[in-house]
Amino acid sequence: MAESGSARDARAEEEHVNNSVGNPALISPDKEDPSRLLTVPFSGRIRGGMRPGKKVMVMGIVKREPDSFCISLTCGRGTGAEPPANVALELCARFARRQFVRRARVSGSWGAEETPIAYFPFIPEQPFRIEIHCEHQRFRVFVDGHQLFDFYHRVNALPAIDTISISGSLQITKLG
Repeated sequence: MAESGSARDARAEEEHVNNSVGNPALISPDKEDPSRLLTVPFSGRIRGGMRPGKKVMVMGIVKREPDSFCISLTCGRGTGAEPPANVALELCARFARRQFVRRARVSGSWGAEETPIAYFPFIPEQPFRIEIHCEHQRFRVFVDGHQLFDFYHRVNALPAIDTISISGSLQITKLG
């Protein structure tokens, strides 16, 4: 029996997500075609989920005329148009307002956005490094080695936070 195009696409996407799992946290950039693995929008598994002491790193370059970009740590992948019921942390850089917004979605409901930051760290056509450190009660977010803010957990089952999604006006250069 021949496989339909949509089934083949779904299987390829699942293989992409599974192959994007590396050691210790996210993807291994030395796979067959690293450019395919780092394509935006990106979705990949976080091996073993989050836990205190674990960190996620995203390195990238902001596009020339950026609108926004988002990085989400979620419990599962959700469906195409609908995010998962639990989004532990969504970070959105909004260039027009020079905001780095963070929020969470618990049981299908988005919480209030947090926007205060000391400075907006992103510049068009410039590289950046975001590190999200998981601690017992919060995520600590660093940009280019400087702590920018803390975000206290709304999703307390840390190991359930097993997926990272990245979209928007950026090119991913490395994940770890």
